[in-house]
Amino acid sequence: MASIITGDIVGLGLSCSATRKLYQTRNPSSSRLSFCSIKMAVSVEEEKKKKSFTLKKSEEAFNAAKEMMPGGVNSPVRAFKSVDGQPIVFDSVKGSHMKDIDGNDYIDYVGSWGPAVIGHPDDERSGPFLKGEHGLADISSVGYLGMNGNGDCHYLIIQKRFSSSCLNQWKRLAHSRRTISLSVASHGSLLDIGSGIQCTLSFYLSILRTDVYLQRWRSKQFPSIEMVRFVNSAAEACMGVLRLACASTGREKIIKFEGCYHGHAATYETLTATYNDIALMENLFESNKGEICAVILEPVVGNAGFIPPKPEFLNALGKITKENNVRIFDEVMTGFRLSYGGAQDYFGITPDLTTGKIIGGGLPAGAYGGRREIMEMVAPAGPMYQAATLSGNPLAMTAGIHTLKRLQEPGSYEYLDKITSELVQGIIDAGKKTGHAICGGYIRGMFGFSFTEGPVYNFADAKKSDTPGTY
Repeated sequence: MASIITGDIVGLGLSCSATRKLYQTRNPSSSRLSFCSIKMAVSVEEEKKKKSFTLKKSEEAFNAAKEMMPGGVNSPVRAFKSVDGQPIVFDSVKGSHMKDIDGNDYIDYVGSWGPAVIGHPDDERSGPFLKGEHGLADISSVGYLGMNGNGDCHYLIIQKRFSSSCLNQWKRLAHSRRTISLSVASHGSLLDIGSGIQCTLSFYLSILRTDVYLQRWRSKQFPSIEMVRFVNSAAEACMGVLRLACASTGREKIIKFEGCYHGHAATYETLTATYNDIALMENLFESNKGEICAVILEPVVGNAGFIPPKPEFLNALGKITKENNVRIFDEVMTGFRLSYGGAQDYFGITPDLTTGKIIGGGLPAGAYGGRREIMEMVAPAGPMYQAATLSGNPLAMTAGIHTLKRLQEPGSYEYLDKITSELVQGIIDAGKKTGHAICGGYIRGMFGFSFTEGPVYNFADAKKSDTPGTY
């Protein structure tokens, strides 16, 4: 959500009427989950300030966009229909502060829905990203030259600036890798530095630097991810992981949960369960014996506000899927956000496959990974074909490496827990003059609210929200 500023900061008025603990973590001292039921009303003072707030230019720009793009946007949520609001067209952004074309100022609390977990860029963060050891300042382009009869590939690397140290670096890579040859061009000259290189420049930052990712993901924080495939988005990751589940089991039915979002693939026979409802899930397995290939879920539902799992729910899911089924955690929102090992580490549950996108550091990226015997079904190691030109692009991979380094710094998650708590509590404290029901909660860096009395345990509860009335 964004907090609107019009001259003075416009606040959202909330007050707390009840506090209730829903989930006891394995290490309750390190973090906590709180769930509050509060009331909200817009004050007279706020109504006065609203009169000076306008989105006239944004509305005009949005109407013009609708003539060129379906619905005026490239992703439905940007049309603001789900919250009965007016889309905002931004003119400039610096750090967490944004200005729209009507001159209104905003503070961003969305953080790309989670991937921008370490915050907004500043000189300290963006400097090493662009100019550091694995930065991108000298890179111009990468070209594919062809493949020989043995299936070996040859790539052309073009650099803006060239140095002997850079050439030596590529030579060292060429001698240490195999099957693919590499050439580097600079100032119009082509320098063949030998065959034996395994990767293109883009893969130099993704596959070769994957060692960094995998060393971390294979640690006790992410023991479930033995192999990983980088893609361009969370939607691609979910599409790939669902196809992989079907390929590895030979089955086609998938169970998902109401309110959870896993991209827009509609090529599977989907069975819908209710989040936190163990009995219904058991009934689906009973009535579809031998036909279900996987269960996919957000371990903490972020697509429908903020819905945490009941203590017994994930454990029951683990028991049900233990034999002959694949359990998929969609950790697009929870990965690296609840803990460095994601929701699976936080709750102590090990899935078979995992998706995520925080590894792109807020830039376009996604990934899916899991048990080796399943992941080796993915081409070229196995028959499940999945490919994309920009998968593992160097820009996103570099941002991802930087993000993971920052998250590994001592105290990162304690600080994340602290500032999330302050934000949620601040919203609650601001609502002492109230009139509209709202409930919400948080775990570490993940939080959300629903405009209903609450608590919210499933999508049916979330749909009780009076979201249009609130706006």
